Amino acid sequence: MTILLYDLVGQDAARPFSPHCWKGKMALAHKGLDISTVPTRFLEVPSVEGGISQTVPVIRDGDKVVVDSFAIALYLDETYPDRPTLFGGEGGKAMARFIERWSQLTIHPYVTTAALVDLHAMQDEENAAYFRQSREKRLGKTLEGVVATRDAGLTAFRTALEPLRSTLSYQPFIGGAAPLFCDYIVFGALQWARVASPYPLLEDSDAVAQWFARCLDLHGGLGRQVAAA
Repeated sequence: MTILLYDLVGQDAARPFSPHCWKGKMALAHKGLDISTVPTRFLEVPSVEGGISQTVPVIRDGDKVVVDSFAIALYLDETYPDRPTLFGGEGGKAMARFIERWSQLTIHPYVTTAALVDLHAMQDEENAAYFRQSREKRLGKTLEGVVATRDAGLTAFRTALEPLRSTLSYQPFIGGAAPLFCDYIVFGALQWARVASPYPLLEDSDAVAQWFARCLDLHGGLGRQVAAA
């Protein structure tokens, strides 16, 4: 049975950009499951599956609806244990929780700073108005005022990735010899930036950039199916 994935997009339905939806998409591919994506814009999210969530991803697997990328990964491992594991056991789940917190506190704020205006430009008129109003209220600045600080913060952002960089000097993936859901968490954040903005977060020689390239190649090059901005 094909699993439905509600996937956040802007004006161009072929350019999904949400970091959380990318996590879910990579998890489904890791499991080798057939999916059908439902392109969903910001203002359409509250109507997904009868209003079950204010955010995506949301999946429908038969009669089961699951909300939130981490919950989706847990569901997939529990429901399809005969397929490749996303966590490698309870310790892997706990480690992935740490990686999720680290990514959302370290990577997400800077991607927001770097890509906010570009993300706004991806939306149609109605969704762009919503995006500007909601983000400016949340951040207390204009979108342009936020992005004006990105150059000043770039060096600090790259330095903050040193724990990941150091880990990748020992192994090709965060999960070890092969990727696990923890890899898809960080991949989703960097894919968000790649799809939304041409602003260069990383130098090509960076071990993190090289790991990201390996992740783009996973599952038949799933990440590369959407071109970089």
